[in-house]
Amino acid sequence: MNFDYLRRPEDITRRSFEIIGEEVDFSGIPESLRPVAMRLVHACALPDIALDLVWCGDVAAAGIGALESGAPILCDASMVVQGIDGSRLTAGNEVICTLLEDGVEERAKAGGITRSAAALDHWLDHLDGAIAVIGNAPTALFRLLELLAEGAPPPALILGFPVGYVGAAESKEALIAEAPSHGLACLTLRGRFGGSALAVAALNALARVQQAHQPVTRAGP
Repeated sequence: MNFDYLRRPEDITRRSFEIIGEEVDFSGIPESLRPVAMRLVHACALPDIALDLVWCGDVAAAGIGALESGAPILCDASMVVQGIDGSRLTAGNEVICTLLEDGVEERAKAGGITRSAAALDHWLDHLDGAIAVIGNAPTALFRLLELLAEGAPPPALILGFPVGYVGAAESKEALIAEAPSHGLACLTLRGRFGGSALAVAALNALARVQQAHQPVTRAGP
């Protein structure tokens, strides 16, 4: 059999973004955020999600600044960790997931909460100025907002993309409502849809932009 399809990776990528440009109107999204929005659409092949994106503050400036400063990247799930392109973290940002740390499971059982929520208490020592990437658990996003209300130091940016039928839409609406009062920069997607692939796409897109803006060091005179 001889199937007619694009084979070269660069051709596939080029054509993918041509199609996205043809099908999606990004005019309502700040120019600095459009590369991230395009990567989110690319990650799930659903053009309509661009209409449901919500942001607070200057997401690109907050994310790029945190990446450049070497701030840690806090993830709610191992799947998020696995998707992050470490080669683009040029400042040596530590990628942290506390879901499997000692005491998390016990705390979850004792409190009658999810492990994802219990794991957030282990973020406290890393939270100040970090990038929080939530791509799985609505309870993690709710717990993060609770910690901030209790006086925890704010992260530089929250990428909030929990997914599911219970609490996902509600946790993201809570983020949208609470972010301004905490002076937070955040990016999220209204509704039930989300997931690790989208959270990772947003983080990797910011890392691409940050890497592209790094000065080129030339050897010799």
